[in-house]
Amino acid sequence: MAEPLFRRLTLLGIGLIGSSIARIAAERGDLAAEVVANARTQATLDRVMELGIADRVELDPVRAVEGADCVILCAPVGAYAVLAEAIAPHLAPGCILSDVGSTKQSVIRDVGPLVPEGVHFVPAHPLAGTEYSGPDAGFVTLFEGRYTLIVPPPGTDEEAIERVAALWRRCGSMVERMEPAHHDRVLAIVSHLPHLLAFTICGTADDLADESRSEVLRFAASGFRDFTRIAASDPVMWRDVFLNHREALREMLARFLEDAQAMARAVRWGDAGYIEDKVERGRKIRRSLIELKQA
Repeated sequence: MAEPLFRRLTLLGIGLIGSSIARIAAERGDLAAEVVANARTQATLDRVMELGIADRVELDPVRAVEGADCVILCAPVGAYAVLAEAIAPHLAPGCILSDVGSTKQSVIRDVGPLVPEGVHFVPAHPLAGTEYSGPDAGFVTLFEGRYTLIVPPPGTDEEAIERVAALWRRCGSMVERMEPAHHDRVLAIVSHLPHLLAFTICGTADDLADESRSEVLRFAASGFRDFTRIAASDPVMWRDVFLNHREALREMLARFLEDAQAMARAVRWGDAGYIEDKVERGRKIRRSLIELKQA
């Protein structure tokens, strides 16, 4: 077995992503010699100990990070600024501070200025997840064959970047590096806009008259069922994503609304060629995802 990458790995937040990292660390043994978990409630930490996925749990994030050589923020991105302010003075020199948030410019804005001299800040984003949350939701194969994007601010220590990349490779991820603004534009279209649409469509269905709503639920076809799976995601996490990603999300939403209006015109005027072209382009994207093993 390879030497552990870190002596003490602290996970601030132990939901789907954090508990999956903890499970992988427990199974492999080469991520960290010790894993410390922190959560907002003692009940969550009690469950973590029942599951046996951490060596130690701490309700106080300051105690959780003491002596850690790697700390990963696994809470909703809206909590990062408060967490970073609390832990920053207590991070050990040489410690690597990373995260798993799906917005990156806001993370660098909120956390970067608080990072003390001698601590390496290496933001990251694993492109993996399910609609489930909490410490029971994690599993060891969550990141297998999925991308993790490393999104470091300019001037970040290269050795620290490589250690974070190595952690994600050991978790099963394919790792790529990306510039923060570009990351946020890409994620706005591939993740954040689809979630916004799913929440909206399910909200529209829920606002129907009682009789129609019951029929929607009884006769839901696969398209609507797919939207409900996405819409079952953690509301706090997605609230924070939307509020911390306004500009890129609004840009992609505006582009989508223009395309939706064009499709509505095609339907109204019977433009079969336009409709067929859009459907075929969708099929092409799906085939590409399957070929890339990202479906």
